[in-house]
This record gives sequence, structure tokens and C-alpha cells, in this order.
Amino acid sequence: MASVVHVAVGVVCRDDGKILIARRPDHLHMGGRWEFPGGKVESGESVQQALSRELLEEVAIEATDLKPLVEIRHEYPEKTVLLDTWQVTAFSGEAEGREGQETAWVAVDELDHYQFPDANQAIIEAIKAAEFSD
Repeated sequence: MASVVHVAVGVVCRDDGKILIARRPDHLHMGGRWEFPGGKVESGESVQQALSRELLEEVAIEATDLKPLVEIRHEYPEKTVLLDTWQVTAFSGEAEGREGQETAWVAVDELDHYQFPDANQAIIEAIKAAEFSD
């Protein structure tokens, strides 16, 4: 059996209810599709530490408040991913694509207009089911 790639995923929500998404670089798995920022959990890191590090590296924001949203295990033909997804309810900084990737703030009901990796569909469903307002 293939190993499982543990990924910390951040659903970054702005005060106006819009959510941050970023386009995956073309050379990566599922390149060109949109995703919620995040990345692999490194050895010795907690999911929260990994997510905070990845958000700073990828989109220049510092997460200041996280709460668990959903965990999704998805099997692609070439690998299995565990998407440990957290809602980022407070952050500092202005989001920008630090790795040259395109970023966008979109309303929850606009998420269906973007093409995401298959594993992300369950995250979108969780977002729609969650209360994303105070």
C-alpha cells in the first residue's frame, strides 16, 4: 500500500466571508487547479505548526486563530492524501502568492466556479455546511 501524504490545509476566511484560494503551479500534481493553501506536515510538526508555516511561506499571512474543519482521506491512483483541514478565523498580513501562484478571494457560493483537485470537493462541502460567520 502506498504511504499517506499528511497535508495541513487552511480555509482562510476574511471578515467579509470570502475565502482565499490559490492556483497550483502547472508542474505539480493537479497543476493548474485551484486549492486551499497549505502543505505537507513535516516530521516533528503539529498540524497547526505545519499550517502556520505553509501559510507564511505560500501566501504571506500569519494565522492567529485556527479551528478544525474536516479531515479527508482521498485516494488518487498515484498516492493517498490525508487533508487535515482547518478554518483560519483570524490572521495578519495581506495574502499574496509568494511562489508566483495566482490567488483569489472568493465567496462560498462562487467556489463551484473553480476547478479544484478531486480531494477538495469534500472540503468545499464542509465549508458550505459550516457556519462561516460569527
